[in-house]
Amino acid sequence: MISAENPILTVKGLQITFAGPGAFTAVNNVSFTVGKGKTLAIVGESGSGKSLTALAIMGLLPKTASLSGDLTLVIQQSNSKSQIPNPQNQNQSPEVDNPNSKFQIPNSKFHDLRLIRGKEIGMVFQEPMSSLNPVMSVGKQLAEAILAHQKIPANEAKQLAIGWLGKVQLPEPFKMYSRYPHELSGGQKQRVMIAMAMCNHPALLIADEPTTALDTTVQQEIIRLMHYLQQEHQSAMIFITHDLTLAATIADDVLVMYKGEMMEYGAAAEVLQHPQNAYTQALLACKPSPANKGHMLPIVADFLHSVKKEHTILPTEEPYQSITTNTPLLEVKNLRISFTEHKNLFGTPQRYIKAVDDVSFTLNKGEILGLVGESGCGKSTLSRSLVGLLPAHSGEIIFNGEGLTKIPLKDWSYVRTKIQMIFQDPYSSLNPRMTIGDALMEPMMTHKTVPKNELQKEALRLLDLVQLPAATLHRYPHEFSGGQRQRIGIARALSLRPQLLICDESVSALDVSIQAQILNLLKGLQKEFGLTYLFISHDLSVVHYISDRVMVMQAGKIVEAGDAEQVLKQPKDEYTKRLIEAMP
Repeated sequence: MISAENPILTVKGLQITFAGPGAFTAVNNVSFTVGKGKTLAIVGESGSGKSLTALAIMGLLPKTASLSGDLTLVIQQSNSKSQIPNPQNQNQSPEVDNPNSKFQIPNSKFHDLRLIRGKEIGMVFQEPMSSLNPVMSVGKQLAEAILAHQKIPANEAKQLAIGWLGKVQLPEPFKMYSRYPHELSGGQKQRVMIAMAMCNHPALLIADEPTTALDTTVQQEIIRLMHYLQQEHQSAMIFITHDLTLAATIADDVLVMYKGEMMEYGAAAEVLQHPQNAYTQALLACKPSPANKGHMLPIVADFLHSVKKEHTILPTEEPYQSITTNTPLLEVKNLRISFTEHKNLFGTPQRYIKAVDDVSFTLNKGEILGLVGESGCGKSTLSRSLVGLLPAHSGEIIFNGEGLTKIPLKDWSYVRTKIQMIFQDPYSSLNPRMTIGDALMEPMMTHKTVPKNELQKEALRLLDLVQLPAATLHRYPHEFSGGQRQRIGIARALSLRPQLLICDESVSALDVSIQAQILNLLKGLQKEFGLTYLFISHDLSVVHYISDRVMVMQAGKIVEAGDAEQVLKQPKDEYTKRLIEAMP
């Protein structure tokens, strides 16, 4: 174990087990230390125990989980504005002349943990939509977090909340205060969560994939902001991520986890530049790079089955052959979509937000068209209009020669067998009351594409395609990690074997190893079934790897489009140049 100076959190022999018929150990004998003002990055595959480790520190493990080990949080009284209970005597506060107080997390009572959460330990959760209250404005939720731990008037808390919305780079913070979660993009919701976690200046900040939903420019700004606030208050930070490049940028130390076990732990430069463990080498090799374009990406199994000494190998398989044709499958002409921003007393719209503003493009059969841009630029709004989930105010959408903007609602049922979408938020797009098997079989039953006696067999085939075990069929969405839920969403979108697949940040929640498998899968399915993709992502390295052509979107407009190699290596527009420069 690394001996950190001024340790804020010390974890020794952490073990998390789940009881029941399928009892298993999710985290086994994990130990680490996070020092004052230092950052520990925890990396590993989806389901490796990263988020469970964070939840154990917060005291938020489910009731079925059993926790053992020593988790000690050092509370620095000089930074503390609220009274923290002394674990040695629950009825007394710590001595004034004692600058620090040790808090044993596993042995603490619920009331004690409530004083710690949000004040001494802040957490940015992985899925902002499921973490925000849908019936409260985001500003009130932020003010509520401030009032819970700071004894200040409500109007002062409101001003602080507006200030924090501005600090995390949200446009028009005063107006943003009154908006509800459904009115914000995925990236904007994540920024609200970051503000909520940091508004009380915690001694320890746990960030569980905090920049997953953010584009490169905002990611850079948020990382810079988190680093500045961390240094200003000398907070310790645990940064959970699947982006190794980002881990190298932000972390002092790195802990690599696989199936609940510690694979490698040490200084970031040493672990990421000279990895000793085969699994760490695999994670580094799976990241898409310009050298991989046109080839299959290496996957973890390639390394674990036979130890490789070089982690920059290129696959030896034959390169992918482009199947792009000159036949248009989708044509979008002068598309405009607006949302009402303000109404008068009589309910008449007075001001509009132009989410998609005069957008035109053509997507040919067999082509992969990448769409990139900052959070809130209109990417998801555009994609939703293509599947009839948002009305177009003007313009045309032509699919297979048929206009879609004015077709009756009942006809969309058939269109959606040909156009499917992988949504950005995997949790809110899955019914929490349906098993995964039912969720996969429902589209096939609705559209009668598979005989009833073949439904379960087809569902199992889809799970196998996205590297999930057969037991997944009978489980519910809450039993899976974020990355696993995303794979379920991909399997469901593939269930109808569509002609056009719209991937809205479909690999953003996935770690690099699963991301490599999914990208290989998407390329393989394209070749096997002649699929066409509209691939939306903020990760330019992924877009460059998979796309034939790329469009860059800013404030509802397409500002640059062309061949992927040309746009991302020799950009002409200043906005595109900024996106590329912001990459870690």
